Amino acid sequence: QVRLVESGGGLVQPGGSLSLSCAASGRAFNTYAMAWFRQAPGKEREFVAAINWSGFSTDYAGFVKGRFTISRDNAKNTVYLQMSSLKPDDTAVYYCAAALSSVAWDRVRIGVGYDYWGQGTQVTVSS
Repeated sequence: QVRLVESGGGLVQPGGSLSLSCAASGRAFNTYAMAWFRQAPGKEREFVAAINWSGFSTDYAGFVKGRFTISRDNAKNTVYLQMSSLKPDDTAVYYCAAALSSVAWDRVRIGVGYDYWGQGTQVTVSS
């Protein structure tokens, strides 16, 4: 079992930056692929970014490429999402998720195969 707790959400002005963290507890964090998803009011949850177990491979949804950066620190059991050039359309609840090492990178890099989820943190982009 993996427990995930997100933090760092809040209110930010358009064009601003925000950094989210996701702290994981449980065994073998450094074997899991990790990802961030988001869900805006009235919309389906969507994939944002993924990172493999080592941190050497990442992938992003097209709408955040060049603006968001996913990273991880396996020594701290933490994954991060650095967000910049934020837009009102980025307003959503952001969730982190973990995928077992048995799930292929080709699946997790597009947001498939995640079994563990955090409770989410609200990000609001507004002036």
